[in-house]
Parts: sequence; structure tokens; C-alpha cells
Amino acid sequence: MAETSGEPLDTLQTPCLLLDEARLRANVARMRAHLTGLGVAFRPHLKTAKSLDVARLAMTAPEGPATVSTLREAEYFAAGGVRDMIYGVGIAPAKLPRVAAIRAGGADLAVILDSLEQAETVAGHARRGGDALPVLIEVDADGHRSGVAPHDRDTLVAIGRCLTAGGATLRGVLLHAGDSYALSDPDAHAAAAEAERVAAVTAADALRQAGLPCPVVSVGSTPTARFARDLTGITEVRAGVFMFGDLFQAGTGAVEVEDIALSVLATVIGHQRAKGWIVVDAGWMALSRDRGTARQAVDQGYGVVCDRAGRPYPDLLVTDANQEHGILALRPGSGAALPDLPVGAQVRILPNHACATGAQHDRYHVLDAAGRAAAVWPRINGW
Repeated sequence: MAETSGEPLDTLQTPCLLLDEARLRANVARMRAHLTGLGVAFRPHLKTAKSLDVARLAMTAPEGPATVSTLREAEYFAAGGVRDMIYGVGIAPAKLPRVAAIRAGGADLAVILDSLEQAETVAGHARRGGDALPVLIEVDADGHRSGVAPHDRDTLVAIGRCLTAGGATLRGVLLHAGDSYALSDPDAHAAAAEAERVAAVTAADALRQAGLPCPVVSVGSTPTARFARDLTGITEVRAGVFMFGDLFQAGTGAVEVEDIALSVLATVIGHQRAKGWIVVDAGWMALSRDRGTARQAVDQGYGVVCDRAGRPYPDLLVTDANQEHGILALRPGSGAALPDLPVGAQVRILPNHACATGAQHDRYHVLDAAGRAAAVWPRINGW
């Protein structure tokens, strides 16, 4: 649970993870308002947050609903009172006993799958344990990753019939439009959201026409959730990284740099003036090795460097990272001046990928309106 601290930033041990609570709340409120206007329920994805304190701000009720990406998350959130969850990674047979234990503790944890082989395993588990395990069939929205093709009626129906005959519960279909991460134009994102919607409705209709239940039609990614214009036929939307924002999502246009709520506080520990370098104590162990922006129009190195108030320095990036050393330098070709940052000065670094950077830390130092670390919110890692 949260601990109060009220510390000025210069008393914190670096590197550490900062969370701007006002930005977090604003990002959540914006997404909720958008989805409410489209008439769908919101099931936040907690894979980025991994924190009960953040979850309680994001969810519409203390009991959920929520999405998780690991069974460690499911166990942690269930212990914190979250009751309605989807484990959003294709189920592996060896994980079914853990799923059963979480469900036995009172949580309604659903799983996803996309093959008849998995369905047969889940049906066998349901028969043996007498647990009508709820299942959503993963449908491929765009060829990005996993899922049954939305027009593959035979496979969808075979999976659905196998589940229901075996005593499991067919709860619906689930899609993730991962290819939206490669886009950067609002109209293109809106088109991806519409393609995701059509794929979801097509798959749901195939099940219903075969006499199978499909009460839940679940879609979601941060870009498609942000830019969807019509969600007719969809019952719920999942999204998660939007809460924090990151440079990759800013590169897609799904968030603004000013929306990014997460940063890493680091301290200057040296200089290589002949090379135009400032050295800080945050390397890839604090920032992660994620270089997702290298594939975008603007390469942000290992992160954008800001002052302690969170204002970016012109063209100052983490251009290289060793395990515990970060190299700050100006963007190649920049005409900006390197800021005068003496040893002991603190900077904040905006992450390329909030999920990956967050995973390097076990707590958030939560900033209040005055920029002080007003609380510590624990977060978990692992599978």
C-alpha cells in the first residue's frame, strides 16, 4: 500500500522512478470520457502499472474490471480485492492450476486462447476440476500477433463447441490491434480501430450464428482506443500504457509528450567535455534497453532529458546506455547548447517504453502539484 513521504527530489536516491499523479489522473479521465461517449465499458490493462494504487485510479470500481498480462499480476490484484480480470496472454497448460487457485480465492479470472488444442486442454481442466472456467477466443485483428482469423468460422465454432461441451464457459472474443503501433496519423488510427471493430463483430457473429454464446466483445490498444470513432457491437475496450504515456506512444500520436506521467530521476556523475557528454547514474538497468523510437520518424535515443520540473532540455537525449551509466548528449545535427549540469545536478528522463522502464523498478515516487515526492506506491514484477 501507499506510503507517504513528502520528500524533495534532491533527497531521493537515484536512479528512481517518478510518477506525476496529476498527469496520470488526467490521462485516465480523458480516456474514460472518450469511451463513455462511445457507449462502451472500460477494462484498463494493468500490465504497465503493476500497482494496486494505480489500478484503483484506473478501474471504474475497486473490484474491476481489469486486464492483466501475468499470473503474478492476477495473484497480486486478486489479493488486493480485484475480482473481475482477464489474463490477456494465450493460456499454457501448466498455468491452469495457478488460474484455478486464483479463481478458488474468489476472483473471476478469465483466460484467452486461439487454438483447438488449447480449448481441449481447458475443457479437460474444467471437467476434472468442476470449474466452468471462462474463456475468450483471441481473434487476429491485423496479422500482428496471435489469434484466429475473424473469417475462419469453422475454427471459431470448433473452439467454441469444444469449450462448452467440456464444461468451460465461452465468454466471448478478444482482439488487440497491435499494428496500430506502427501508425502516426489520427485518421490511420481511426481506420485501424474500425478494422479492429469489424473483425471483432465478424467473429462474434460467427459464434452467435452457430448458437454459441458471445456476451463479451473486447478490443483494445492505446492508439485505437484513443482514436476510435464508432464502437458499435463492442462491449468493452482495453488499454493500459496511455495512463503513463511514453515516447513511443508520443511518436504514434496517441499521447503528447506533455502527457507523459512517468520519468526516471538521475544524477549527473561526470562529464566528457571533449565529446559533448554528460554522464548520469541511470543506465539501461534503470531505463531498459528499449529503443522502439529508433523505428519512428524521430529517434529519441534511450530517452528525452528534462529538468527537475519535467521540462525537456532542447534536443538533449540519453544517446547511449551502459548498465549503470547513461550518456547524455545533443541530438545529432542539433544547434542547441549543451546545458550546464554540474556533478550532483538531477535530471528527469522520459522513457521510450513505460512498460519496460517500469519493470526495472519496485516502486513509484509519486509527485504532487509542488513537484515533491508525496507518496511511495509499490509495484510488482515477475510472472
